[in-house]
Amino acid sequence: MPGPLKRRAAAVGIALAAAALWSSAARAQFIAPLDASEPIGYFIAPVPQGFAAGDRELATWALRAWDRAAGKAVSLRPAPEAQARIRVYWVEGNGSYGEMRPIRVNGRRGAAVFVRPVDAALGAEIARRVNSDPLFRETIMYLTCLHEVGHALGLTHTRDFRDIMYSFRFGGDIEAYFERYRARLRRRADIRRWPGMSAQDRQRLRDLYPRRERHRNRRPSAGSGPARR
Repeated sequence: MPGPLKRRAAAVGIALAAAALWSSAARAQFIAPLDASEPIGYFIAPVPQGFAAGDRELATWALRAWDRAAGKAVSLRPAPEAQARIRVYWVEGNGSYGEMRPIRVNGRRGAAVFVRPVDAALGAEIARRVNSDPLFRETIMYLTCLHEVGHALGLTHTRDFRDIMYSFRFGGDIEAYFERYRARLRRRADIRRWPGMSAQDRQRLRDLYPRRERHRNRRPSAGSGPARR
């Protein structure tokens, strides 16, 4: 393994080890909006063995979906890893789909997203569907990225089965949750057409990041008095 990749793997391993010491309640305290006064840089790590080469593209689509949903209130842009305030990493499976961890980047709040492989550790029914339908696997990977990036942007879990920020700990049919989105797809490229979040997800994002009005510098008309505040 090349030096930079080895160092990155070691750093990710340390972060995950520290993450295991936190309870879900403690993690929730650190989910908060990012500073959106300037573009938020994101970095997506190369995919290792156990993932598909196209998974980086799915993560990119998830980030762009949130970027579009936020309108002009948030601007997400690619950035070098050291400068990125949202970082997506691919890690070994442990029976869960993904996880978000808060980080600090140059003194500002950021987030590391850890995405796990879609494999048999997620359960026999999920494995059966994935083995028989490649688009079902793509669905799970994309929605996992979308969910965890939502946390990175400050969105917490909901109890509404329609939301991308819904948490499986509230119950519900997991296979049906993914199948609902899968039913919209005829081919992989359709994922770009169907962002995957609900109207409530979008509204909650807008509430976190109110749109900033852009004021243009206008030359005062002749005879106009001083501007009033």
